Amino acid sequence: MATYRKRGTTWRAEVAKAGVRRSGTFNTKAEAVAWATSIEAKVISGSTEAVVSGKTLRDAFLRYATEVSPTKAGARWELVRFNALTRQLDFIGEILGRITSDQIGSWRDGRLAAVAPSTVNRDMNLLSAVFEAARREWKWCEKNPIRDVRRPRNPKPRDRRVAEKETQAMVAALGYVPGRTPETHSQRVALAFLIALETGMRQGEIAGLEWGRVFLNKRYVRLANTKNGDARDVPLSSNAVEYLELLPQNGGPCLGVNTPSIDALWRKARAKASRVVPTVADLRFHDSRHEAITRLARKLDVLDLARMIGHRDPRSLMIYYNATASDIAGRLG
Repeated sequence: MATYRKRGTTWRAEVAKAGVRRSGTFNTKAEAVAWATSIEAKVISGSTEAVVSGKTLRDAFLRYATEVSPTKAGARWELVRFNALTRQLDFIGEILGRITSDQIGSWRDGRLAAVAPSTVNRDMNLLSAVFEAARREWKWCEKNPIRDVRRPRNPKPRDRRVAEKETQAMVAALGYVPGRTPETHSQRVALAFLIALETGMRQGEIAGLEWGRVFLNKRYVRLANTKNGDARDVPLSSNAVEYLELLPQNGGPCLGVNTPSIDALWRKARAKASRVVPTVADLRFHDSRHEAITRLARKLDVLDLARMIGHRDPRSLMIYYNATASDIAGRLG
């Protein structure tokens, strides 16, 4: 038989029947009774599965981080976000089945006051993935409350190009002289940026390059792990080949600098370079992808470009293709 308790302005219903335990929170007692009656009917007919009770959102984070995240290319990012969300969410210790869309909505609104909508959406995607795993695979809850929460609208895609003077300023700030073998980590970051401008490869893809997957004589590199999970071959321009030839071919990682180090060295150099070229102040390493795709679009047809860049849908290229009207007019003759 179901039990009902009033908690503030809401009603909580609990069903314990034939080994199945379910609970839910509702705005009115009538809603609670209707839900409990439905659950009891399903239990009697054998059409419902038992849900493990007592598991909190913190428990779900720990299990997801242990079992699911390691299978993803973005495992490191997810672990960082789990740590941050654990500090942010005041309902982290709440039983999964008791977490409501209203609680998620209040957290969303608070975060929007501090960070960009795109950041909130990424965190909501991660939360939704956790709830889905808990609902579908672990049977820890009945529903995913994220589904009932309005998502903030993402800002327009970034369309930042990289000017030649900005490239020169960053390369100089990183202490690199083009054409020479890089000796320091900062100089290797500069070379990575130049390679990115030629190939459109992401920062993590360049950092993860190993000599066993670099074929300079055939002018391509093979990326085993990419953002969308697919391996792909990236053709190399003659400039990209020359840049890679400057690195010692010792059989291991090509660059010898990991992504966190690239981030830190990039920010430090950017602050220095912005004193010479002020527009560098908002330059990101990832802007090299916009610049590279816009340049490559002049040389390759759309299908070849999509294959090189790793976009399954060629329409995604429009996010990164940022030619100006003047650029296009110049090619019209």
